[in-house]
Parts: sequence; C-alpha cells; structure tokens
Amino acid sequence: MLFVDNQNIMDPRLNLAIEEHLLRNVHVVEPILFFYVNEPSVIIGRNQNTLEEIDPDYVEANAIHVVRRLSGGGAVYHDKGNLNFSFVTNGREDIHNFAKFTEPVIMVLRQCGVAAELHGQSDIFAGGKKVSGNAQYSAGQRMFSHGTLLYDSDLERMLKSLNPRQLQIESKAVQSVRNFVTNVRELLVEDLTIEVLKMKLLHGIFGSEEIPTYELTVADWQQIETIADARYRLWEWNFGRSPQFNVQRSEQLTVGKVDVRIDVAEGHIQAIKIFGNFTGSRDVAELEQALTGSRYDRQALSDALRDVDITLYFGELQKTDFLALLY
Repeated sequence: MLFVDNQNIMDPRLNLAIEEHLLRNVHVVEPILFFYVNEPSVIIGRNQNTLEEIDPDYVEANAIHVVRRLSGGGAVYHDKGNLNFSFVTNGREDIHNFAKFTEPVIMVLRQCGVAAELHGQSDIFAGGKKVSGNAQYSAGQRMFSHGTLLYDSDLERMLKSLNPRQLQIESKAVQSVRNFVTNVRELLVEDLTIEVLKMKLLHGIFGSEEIPTYELTVADWQQIETIADARYRLWEWNFGRSPQFNVQRSEQLTVGKVDVRIDVAEGHIQAIKIFGNFTGSRDVAELEQALTGSRYDRQALSDALRDVDITLYFGELQKTDFLALLY
C-alpha cells in the first residue's frame, strides 16, 4: 500500500479532484490510501438533487462549499473536525465489500479505546451512534472506497447545512441528531488532536512506522487542477447535474398571494407559471418568458430580472421579495 499526502489542502474541490486523479490516472499495483480534511462543506451524492439536500441560504451566508462527489449515497457535512479516508485499489471484486476497507479503521479506533463496529453494510458505529458513513465508486478496472470519520465536527452546523430551509431548526432537532451521530473525540479514553488520530490510523493501517508513499509530481498536480476545473469547480456539476425536479412555492406578500410553479432540468428553468390574486398592468406571461431558460440559482435569476420592472406585473412589490419566493 502507498500513502498519498495531499499537503494539508482543505479545499474540497481539489481533494475530490485528487481522489479522482488517483483513481483514473495513477496506475500502480499497490492499493493507495489517501486522507483529507475539508473546510466546511456539503458533499452531495452523485445522484442527488442538490437543492433538496441543503439550506442554500445558510450555506451561502456561512461560506460553506457545496460539491458533488462521484460516488452515490447521501449528502454529508465536512468540516475541520471530520477526517476523510479513501482506499483506491485495482479490480472491482470488492465493490460492496465495505468491511474490507472499514476494518482497518475500526481496528485503530478500538486500539484508542473506542468500541467501534461495522453497522449494516457501510456505516461505522460506536457507543450506539454513527461515526462514519462510506461509499464506493468504480471506473474501468479500478475503484475507491471512501468514508467520513466524525472526530470533532460541529453537529449543529451540520444539521443547519443539510436541512431544507423550509423546515425550522429547533433545539430538539439538534438533540435528535446528537442521539443518532456522535464525535469520536467524545468516546476517547485519552484526548487526541485530529492530526494525532490521523497518524495513529496511518501507522495502524500500514502496520509499521515506515509509510511507503506516492509523491504527487508537477504533472500530477496539473492533471488534478484540470479535473477540478472540468468538474468540481463547475456549477453545472455541483448544482446543474441534479435530476429534473419541480419547485412549488406560495407566499402571502404585500400585493397578495403569489404562487410559483417551476420545472427545472439540467439546472435551468424549463417552464414557470405564476399564479395569485395580485393585480398588475402587464400579463405575467411576459415575466414567465423572461425567466424561462435561466439557470436556477439566485444570481442568475437576479440577472434575468435586472432590467425588469416587476411592479408592472404585481403592483408595489419589492424585487428582493419576489426573488426570495423564486429561490
């Protein structure tokens, strides 16, 4: 096995690009182990609708990255208290064999006094609560199995990031999450930093003090940047790739009730209808036409409405209130 050092990069777009590069372009016989810690981020599963998994207002206000990964499964929250591990191997025979890749992690956690065990197919539990979720992806004759490890994450920020904004966050909801997940740090006999835990995992998995490494070259980094630019830094991948979905939102505004129905595919508005008991001097069909084809995100919608006088369609309505209803 070879270890790849990501040079303490915490940008999730680059870390996911490193992982994909190791999968597709680094053809070595030995399995590869890759650790990374991300800045606050929501990592979306390959097949998920991003806007159904996050509170876009909260993640934007708190500068939380939203990045889609290659593997399936659910959305997860990363921050500097979350350690991620990835095993990259040749062959596809271990697809769905999560035990092979979680067992070394479980072994080291037990050595640290944490009674960890594989729960179900792909989760690691300790003390009756989840501390790690895992997913896999294959390309050609190579695959990776990667997982999170909650070490000292901010569980309240996790909940607020992953919670659809239509739902109210209450203290009991935070407590409910704490009843289901926990941080490894709370279970340790001896308190450790996340860096010390990482080194314990590294030496435990390799079974020695010497760690064989694969050093990323200048050419490797060029390919990593290319992958990040072509996928993980793109709105089209992180948001636009979401499955086709419909939005229906209704609000009692100052001009009366306004109800919008939006069909979105490939991240763009395919159709929009606006209903309500408001009064205006122009047909809202003109406004619907102006918004059709726009990218479904706040800035694009704002741009589409920049030169539009919406009072002609609704009466004395603030444009910011209408935008808040649309997105």
